[in-house]
Amino acid sequence: MKEDFLHYIWQHQYFDKTALATTGGETLQVLRVGFYNTDAGPDFKEAILRVGEVEWSGSVEVHLRASDWHRHQHQHDQKYDQVVLHVVWQADVPVTRTDGTLVPVLELWQRVDLRLLETYEQLQKARSAIPCAPFWPDVADITKTLMLERTLVERLEEKGQDVVEVFQSYGNDWEQATYQLLLRSFGFKINQQAFEMLAKALPLAVVRRHQRSLFQLEALLLGQAGFLAEPEDDYARQLQQEYTFLRHKYSLQAQAMQRHHWNFLRMRPANFPTVRLAQLAALLHQKQALFSELLEADSVKRYEQLFQAPVSDYWQHHYLFGKENKAPFKSMGKGSAQNLIINVAVPVLAAYASYSGEQSYLDKAINVLEQLREDSNKYTRFYEELGWRAKTAADNQAALSLYKRYCHPVNCMRCAIGNKIMKQKRAS
Repeated sequence: MKEDFLHYIWQHQYFDKTALATTGGETLQVLRVGFYNTDAGPDFKEAILRVGEVEWSGSVEVHLRASDWHRHQHQHDQKYDQVVLHVVWQADVPVTRTDGTLVPVLELWQRVDLRLLETYEQLQKARSAIPCAPFWPDVADITKTLMLERTLVERLEEKGQDVVEVFQSYGNDWEQATYQLLLRSFGFKINQQAFEMLAKALPLAVVRRHQRSLFQLEALLLGQAGFLAEPEDDYARQLQQEYTFLRHKYSLQAQAMQRHHWNFLRMRPANFPTVRLAQLAALLHQKQALFSELLEADSVKRYEQLFQAPVSDYWQHHYLFGKENKAPFKSMGKGSAQNLIINVAVPVLAAYASYSGEQSYLDKAINVLEQLREDSNKYTRFYEELGWRAKTAADNQAALSLYKRYCHPVNCMRCAIGNKIMKQKRAS
């Protein structure tokens, strides 16, 4: 058993209240259970209890054993002086506050229906990827739908907060935060680390000065990425000459990368980092205020067009310097563009919603995801085996969040589906 089970029992008051009393023999009445606290300090805050003839307002701390109070050194922590009740499975020792006064204790092991504990332990010991798989068919679809909607919002808020932190670390510059996120996402996992290195090697301040020239942007990006050291054709030599001038002008030598930082293995030519860099140059050239564009775009089609900026004539016909492709690459493919919508546009919208307090931007992010069709992945397949089907990118993001936040860590007591299963078992 873990403490989350007792948190669940206390929060929902799923225990026998007949002749309820503390271990000290005082009568106990729960007037308000309190609010679950996810930050440091006692587990439940703003509880109201009547102990004996006195009504108390304060916090409730939950442990498996009363002695855990001492093990966690709460007797020396003034944050726990506000605790008015210590809820435990077993009361093995008395506990005190920093001033030496005793904390009232409620022992639960004889008051909890063992069927609840058996169901909880069955969930905890499950060997399947989804702990509640045996119970899944018994849970109403509406419960699953509402939980997935919740996990989608949680995932977007988390991704948005990551962007807000970047925004704040760069002096509250939204364009800079968007630039960092854009470059990281342009790596598409295989070259993500290399693109993150490039974001540091080529400051946005330098990019901004040359966004009107696609040629100069290619020179800066391909040069700082390490692809112009040994030019293979005339166009590469032209870029190298321009890059050499810009590198000295902005003292970029120390930050420059090398070709070995990039991965070409098991990739189609259309996905080569050289092609991605050309696409990135085209995007930065076409959209000089990308953050504003992401906020203002009014359809998935507009987002796709935004990320599918046409590359220069040279890169329409080459995938490496001196290596021509059979069919022209005019712009990024639709699948890659949609990947950037999910990993750049949506987090930026969520971040701005969090920062500005404008719910409409979060609604817009969700709406965009609901319009995108995305293939299933290893996480959605866990749920598909149980009969649930992902239809949109929103479904995929929700399933990923459900698995990582609740199913994989067996955090069933914080999941609406797990809660429903426990409630049904208690009622049966």
